[in-house]
Amino acid sequence: MACEKNFDVLMVGAGPAGSFAAEGLARAGVRVALFDGRPPGEPKACGGGVTSKALRAWPQLLDAAGRTVEEVEMYSPAGARVRLRLREPFAIYSRSVFDSFLRERARTAGAQVFRTRVSVAERTSGDDKLWTVRARNGEQWCGAVLVAADGANSAIARRLAGSLPNCEMEVAFGYRAPLPRADDAPTVIAFLPGWAGYAWAFPRLDHVSFGIATTQDAFDHHTLDALLWSFMRGYYAQREDPRAPLWADETQPHDQANDERIEQKLRASVERYAARIPGLAPETWDARRACGHNWALLGDAAGFADPVTGEGIYYALRSAELFADAYLSGQVETYEARWRADFGRELRRAARMRRRFYGNFLGGPFTARMIDFARLHPGVRRTLRELVAGHQGYLGLKRTLARRVIWPL
Repeated sequence: MACEKNFDVLMVGAGPAGSFAAEGLARAGVRVALFDGRPPGEPKACGGGVTSKALRAWPQLLDAAGRTVEEVEMYSPAGARVRLRLREPFAIYSRSVFDSFLRERARTAGAQVFRTRVSVAERTSGDDKLWTVRARNGEQWCGAVLVAADGANSAIARRLAGSLPNCEMEVAFGYRAPLPRADDAPTVIAFLPGWAGYAWAFPRLDHVSFGIATTQDAFDHHTLDALLWSFMRGYYAQREDPRAPLWADETQPHDQANDERIEQKLRASVERYAARIPGLAPETWDARRACGHNWALLGDAAGFADPVTGEGIYYALRSAELFADAYLSGQVETYEARWRADFGRELRRAARMRRRFYGNFLGGPFTARMIDFARLHPGVRRTLRELVAGHQGYLGLKRTLARRVIWPL
């Protein structure tokens, strides 16, 4: 069957990476086909946080309907809390709203959007060397450049660059739940007791996104789901009584009847979601390519997520921008050198730090010591605040901490 439509670029995936790249290319006159295969309204396992670093780089993101955050509560595994007042707010979006916002910007810029899942990609024979993508109904499109921006499970990315190692993947799952009182819905990040990873509560405009992210090789759904429900019960219990612990200690006296009431009410209204997130090792960063002859991978499909936190929206947008620049320069394959020079060293450094970040330090979890130091020392607190905002990277973290311990302000 011949191609019904021909394009310069076939962009598979209309999340932040695919839509952002499609917009930039279309504004420059490139003929872009943008394929959105996600069912409408399907929740994405993502807190939806967009760092102030990203908002500073792309202020147009603030036009999306979201919630700005000026303070974050961070908890140690034992429940110690530090409040971080951010100098620059970050934003929290419903991913369905945020993705729709970026997709419509791409459409307005001139990209053609197709609401269909593309299941096959192949190289056409002959002199034109075009890529062909095919929908399940047999409809086909052709293009000179193929881009996979359809997430960590991308079949096209596996075909082009090989699979992301299962042992280097993280699992995120959670629930969308009703907002408590609108003026009392804090943004919370809580490191897990006994596990590598963290739980989050990210209030959006009309609900709270709760979730847990941890490594796939340590994943035990039953235990982690129970832990997440404990976190959710504690979050709502604190709205009624600020003295209530976030993590309920089942060995200590507590209001079990109130816990049961909160959980029963939540279970009647929550919506569950789950996904895999890349958390690649340094060796994988060294060996795996994100582009080749007339093909490229963006965002999670390329493995571009912070191995410590799982945050990927900034890297999705930045990789999209770098790919568009490479394409418009007439040298698609320079995208590899561009992303490595721009943020590759940062991700590799994060990969090296991950084990230590979730390991032990001075007789206890490093995350607990980090919270303890931040509660006591303004220099450590300032550095942690800048990490959350995205302005402090891992490459200079040790040097920054050493300097601020001596000169806190």
